[in-house]
Amino acid sequence: MAPPAGSIELKAELARIAKQIVANGKGILAADESTGTIGKRLSSIGVENNEENRMAYRKLLFTTPKGLEESIGGVILFHETVYQKDNEGKRLVDALTSRGILLGIKVDKGVVPLFGSQNEGTTQGLDGLAERCKQYKADGCDFAKWRCVLRIQDAGRTPSPQGILENANVLARYASICQSEGLVPIVEPEILIDGDHSIEVCQEVTERVLAAVYKALSDHHVYLEGTLLKPNMVTPGLDCAKKATPAEIANATVTALRRTVPPAMPGITFLSGGQTELQATENLNAMNILPQELRPWKISFSYGRALQASVLKAWGGKTEPENIKNAQKTLMHRATSNKLAALGKYEGEEASGAASESLFVANHSY
Repeated sequence: MAPPAGSIELKAELARIAKQIVANGKGILAADESTGTIGKRLSSIGVENNEENRMAYRKLLFTTPKGLEESIGGVILFHETVYQKDNEGKRLVDALTSRGILLGIKVDKGVVPLFGSQNEGTTQGLDGLAERCKQYKADGCDFAKWRCVLRIQDAGRTPSPQGILENANVLARYASICQSEGLVPIVEPEILIDGDHSIEVCQEVTERVLAAVYKALSDHHVYLEGTLLKPNMVTPGLDCAKKATPAEIANATVTALRRTVPPAMPGITFLSGGQTELQATENLNAMNILPQELRPWKISFSYGRALQASVLKAWGGKTEPENIKNAQKTLMHRATSNKLAALGKYEGEEASGAASESLFVANHSY
């Protein structure tokens, strides 16, 4: 079998970037919402979706003081944000890079129906990807993100072999192209929380999906030490009558990972997948208090909604310094809580504000 592709120097750079993102309990702030999706977030607080307001909100996130870089190793961006400037003419991302926070970029072009399947989809965007990756690398990005979406239907009979294989191969091709241009690929096969399936069904499907993904990554000679995995946690479906405790979710998730994910992987950065902010943090902590020998990789976070819901509510779209300060303080609290969870040191908190509110969005897209 051929070894992973790439020169010794390229592999060393990819491995360095991947390790840096998840070092010392750090995780990822996913701020890569498309123009339409960020519009939904802004409308929830009565703010118009225009470039000025998108800039103001993301500037608020990126200029959060008091050590955001201690908890956030990287930020995933949407294309607009990579090049966006504030009213003083400064690039928004300079507030991140000046503190050693790495820039990531969403490079997929969305989910489309997979013809001939059982209501399944695939992700488009491979055409021209190498050229886009090369440009993003030149413009300061060090990693990329590509999301595939799978649904549990028919008591776990779906996703089908067709759907699993197609998405695994798309992820592997994307990862290979990213690495060829010096970007660390985040491999994201998300199994949606939608449905009434049990945690046992979710675990079985997660294992099938991840096994296929890592077979495809191997077939495409992807250098695993220079990648990150962004999976779902193994949970019951949102409508399942039997709920699961953080300990049950942690055990099911880590078991699925141990059976499918090679120890060579530097880090696993979970998506929150519609969990409340508190659930996402509690479940992450529960995994990291399991015995070290059960988790050969860093287990961290790549949260969007679960880092931003309370922040949006605290900001409220207002320009007053006090609102901005409160929103940034809220982001620091959530980021620090998740860093502690990534270290297995989170001790819980009182549910308040948006932290305990459902962040579920049916059939979630970006």
